[in-house]
Amino acid sequence: MTLAEPRPASAPVADLGAGQGPEWIDRWLADHTGDLVAWRRAIHARPELARHEHETTRRCAETLAAAGLRPRLLPGTGLVCDVGEGPRTVALRADMDALPLTEQTDAPYASRVPGVAHMCGHDAHTAMLLGAGLTMASAPELPGRVRLIFQPAEEVQPGGALDVIGADGLDGVDRIFALHCDPRLEVGQVGTRTGAITSACDMLELRLTSPGGHTSRPHLTADLVHALGTVITGLPDLLGRRVDPRSGTVLVWGTVQAGNAANAVPQQGVLAGTLRTAQHATWNELEPLVRSLVTALLAPTGVGYVLEHRRGVPPVVNDAVSSDLLALAAERAAGPGAAVGTEQSSGGEDFGWYLEHVPGAMGRLGVWSGVGEMSDIHQPTFDLDERALPIGVRTLVHAALAALAG
Repeated sequence: MTLAEPRPASAPVADLGAGQGPEWIDRWLADHTGDLVAWRRAIHARPELARHEHETTRRCAETLAAAGLRPRLLPGTGLVCDVGEGPRTVALRADMDALPLTEQTDAPYASRVPGVAHMCGHDAHTAMLLGAGLTMASAPELPGRVRLIFQPAEEVQPGGALDVIGADGLDGVDRIFALHCDPRLEVGQVGTRTGAITSACDMLELRLTSPGGHTSRPHLTADLVHALGTVITGLPDLLGRRVDPRSGTVLVWGTVQAGNAANAVPQQGVLAGTLRTAQHATWNELEPLVRSLVTALLAPTGVGYVLEHRRGVPPVVNDAVSSDLLALAAERAAGPGAAVGTEQSSGGEDFGWYLEHVPGAMGRLGVWSGVGEMSDIHQPTFDLDERALPIGVRTLVHAALAALAG
């Protein structure tokens, strides 16, 4: 196993339940769960930021090639690899990039790269997809073709899903699945949901200009700070009256910058934030609505402005058939009751771009040990219970098998 470091003797690799056959899944995991853990730890210790996942890409490609598979490198970083043959193709996707964060754990496999860390579980996603691919490669026969998509750059905009699609990574794919680590669910649980499971997320940046002047004579200039305040409070308020409240639309400002002196009207100011919505139809309507509202709010102020509305990712909308198949896969992977309901998140995920082209579903893999405090993703203290890794492998494999058999 090319990616594997020496197997850690104390790795918590016990599977929670044997799952339902076929026998070749059990056999592969019995022989290689230690490798699965070692892969995850090796990737975790050497994280790479979006579109710089060169070492991770190389190691994954070498590991797949050593098993007799033929990975295809994507332009830049990332790769795809088909397992099996047949007229139908099901895709499984994992993201590979890390976050620009400093890890604050005392794990022996903690990040060795200053300021970069896998605090979102992408190291586990990559290891589980490797495991799923090699598990299926060990099968005597598959009922079709499974495409492994090792995607770069999920954490940035535009996301790496568009890179994969642009490189024909979805060509011929009939259905697609993915798992994302969820520290709010206990190991042995997989959260599934029909409909939107994540939200759309756009970025707004408003740059204002004014001639500037003395604060004693605001009538002789354009009061830039007052204009900023008008948009800060007015735009969220107006959106709340112009958008269906059931859409889960929320605008939150993250930064505002203007001026240096208490008695001077500044000449420049910047306001930026995120605009999220849970509904796909609402997402398509937001940009022209926001532009019209900003124009109306700023017209009386006299300031100049430039609004940059950067559309982000669409919501991840699981179709009913794919969601049911993923729930069935979870039950086969970890036993009755493993598939549980899950709420929609207001976070964004570029897996939604795939679902603009083919049906599919994303599920949430429980990675909490059940003991102690939960540390959320994107926190510098996040880590996961590695007993979840073989469950993730089983779930991905069973999802592919169920979709190909349907």
